[in-house]
Amino acid sequence: MGKKLYVGNLGYDVTDADLDQLFAQHGTVQSASVIMDKMAGRSKGFGFVEMSSDQEAGAAIAALNGKDFGGRALTVNEAKPRPEGGSRGGSRGGGRGGYGGGGGRRY
Repeated sequence: MGKKLYVGNLGYDVTDADLDQLFAQHGTVQSASVIMDKMAGRSKGFGFVEMSSDQEAGAAIAALNGKDFGGRALTVNEAKPRPEGGSRGGSRGGGRGGYGGGGGRRY
């Protein structure tokens, strides 16, 4: 089974193919994806790469963590699984209007 890696501090012009090519020097890349901001239509500055083995993942971390790529020092480490429930944090409600928001008109 492969090992998923977090890759941070990417330039906003880095593509999935760029990540694939960079990590392929250290083993077999099963997948490489840059996380995109749907609203802005550009990279969020991080991505994930899945290597085919723990050994290849370790070699990629050792070789690429802190390495300059496009003028930025990469952060490469083992990806941490998302907490159960899929929550992305933040709060619910509390905006203007609605219940308890205090944004209604007074008569």
